[in-house]
This record gives sequence, structure tokens and C-alpha cells, in this order.
Amino acid sequence: MGKALRLSEKWFQRGLWLVALVFAGFLIGLGGTIVGDLPRVERPLALDDFLDRSAATPLRGQVQAAQQVQQEAQAALEQARLQQAKARSETQAARESLANWLATRSATQRAEQDPEVLARTRALDLLKAQELKAQQAAQGQEQALLDARQGAQTAQQRLGRMEQDAREQMGAERRRVELRVFLYRLALTLPLLAVAGWLFAKKRQSMYWPFVWGFIFFALFAFFVELVPYLPSYGGYVRYVVGIVLTALIGRYAIVALQRYLERQRQAEAMPDQQRRKGLAYDVAMARLAKGVCPGCERAVDLKDGTTDFCPHCGIGLYTPCGHCGKRGSAFARFCFSCGANKTPEAGKASAQP
Repeated sequence: MGKALRLSEKWFQRGLWLVALVFAGFLIGLGGTIVGDLPRVERPLALDDFLDRSAATPLRGQVQAAQQVQQEAQAALEQARLQQAKARSETQAARESLANWLATRSATQRAEQDPEVLARTRALDLLKAQELKAQQAAQGQEQALLDARQGAQTAQQRLGRMEQDAREQMGAERRRVELRVFLYRLALTLPLLAVAGWLFAKKRQSMYWPFVWGFIFFALFAFFVELVPYLPSYGGYVRYVVGIVLTALIGRYAIVALQRYLERQRQAEAMPDQQRRKGLAYDVAMARLAKGVCPGCERAVDLKDGTTDFCPHCGIGLYTPCGHCGKRGSAFARFCFSCGANKTPEAGKASAQP
């Protein structure tokens, strides 16, 4: 169709398409902002909303207290083990010293050293008692740490079971919220799609077609970008079912449109040649001729041989001689390319009057 347009008209068409794209861009930006704010309609979900707070709060307190006791028991155990290691070291040093001293006494056999033997033995027994006391203290701290750890684990397990149930409830509620938000988007998008379909069917060739096409682009973007990615899955059933329904509807529309088109073509081919040419738009006819197809039936025709005046498929006239100069020219042209005479029937009737 571009070859049949005037040069300035081509640039105007391109500028209007740019207007349509810019208009669609602003509409898409506004629509994206509105769709992005739709989730704010719903209140944000939190895990505490699905917990029994009367039971969860004491359990959390028990867990925190047990963890605090566990930390204190761990610190006390480390100190007790340090004291036990120190007492063990002192006992070991005293034992080695006593053993060395006894070896020396056995060599000298001096009886006056017997009281010192008793004193060293009592000191070693005292160190052993201190070591035993430190060991018992360490064992007590280990028991306290174990009790605190078990208490924390018990409370944490009870709290974990409650939180798991709450997470399942929150997940179900989140799915319901996502479904409601999707329905909000659907309620916003479907009317736009319906209006776009009506505009495409009725107004796409009107004077304000740039705004019509801009709105159509916006509606398609809102449906396929702002709606389809948020379509609930539920294991894929919803998406597959929706895809099957949309494919069936689009396929049925295409089949019905094809049958209507073929019926219109059959009716048009049954009409007289002059009436058929009159029903074809000038720009459409010239664009089809430039592509090497018949303007009437849209089948391929060899137009370069210079002898084909009628379509061999539907019989419509493609080339006729000029009524003034007799030169062969396009039957759809308004003026003769050779003499410039007006070839419309009204002009021919006017020139034939005396």
C-alpha cells in the first residue's frame, strides 16, 4: 500500500504511527503503575497472624530463657574445665615431686625424714581432693548444660510444630490473596481487551486511528505482560486449561473469519466487472497490483507480459484502453498515464454530452 501513497502522506503515516507508539507507551506506564499497586489492596501477611499467641508467647519465652541458661552453663562449664585442668596439673606436679623425693629418701635411708613424707603425702591428698572437687564441678556444669540444651530443644520443637502449622495456613492464605489480586488484574484487563477488540473491529480505519492502535497495543501489553505472568498455576491445570480455551476461541474466530472471507470473495466474483472495480479502494487495488496479485481475488497474476488484461482466476479487468488516446493502462487508475484524461465513469459521461 505504501507505493500508492503520496510522499508527504507516507511521512504523515509514519509520524502518526510514532504518535500511536508514544500514546501506547504512556498508557502502558500508567497501567503498569496501577497494576503494580494492586497488591497493596491486600494486607501483608505475617506468621504471627496464624499462631496461637496465648500458647506461642510462653513457648518463645521458654526458648529464650533456656538459651540464656544454656549460654551461662556453657560459660560456667568452660571455667570449671579450666579449674579442673589446673587442679590436675598441680596434682600431677605434686605426685612427680613426691615420687622424686621418695626415690631420694630410699637411697639415703634417713629416718628423720619420715615426718616430711607424711606432710608431702597429706599435701598430695589435698591436691587430689581439690582435683576431684573440680571434676565434680565440671560434671555438674555439664549436666546443667545438658538440661538447658534439652529444655531448649523441647520448647523449640513444640514452637516449631506450631510455626509449621502456621506456615501452612499462611501459604494457603497467600494463595488466596494471589488469586484475589489476579482477579483484580483480570477485572482491570478484560474490559480494556474488550474495548480494544471493539476499536479494532469498528474504528481502526477512522480519522483517529493512531489513538485507536495505541490503545490496542496498550490492551495487548496489559493482557500478555501484566496479566498472563500472574496467572495462577495450581500444578499447571489453570494455565493449560486457559491456554486451551484461548486457543480454541482464537482458532474458531480465525476459521469463521476465513469462511466469511471466502464467501465474500465468491459473492464478489459473481458481480459484474465494473461493480467489482468500484467496490475496491484505490490504494488497496494499486498496492495489490504492485505486489503482482489480482486486486479482486488476491491470487498471483503475471502482469509483466504486457498482454494480460483480465485475471485468469476471477475474470476482473486489470488493464483497459484509454477512451481518449487508446493507450493500454490500469483499469483501477483514475487518470490515463499517457494523455492524463480522467478515466472515471462520471468524467466519461460528462465528456460524451454535446
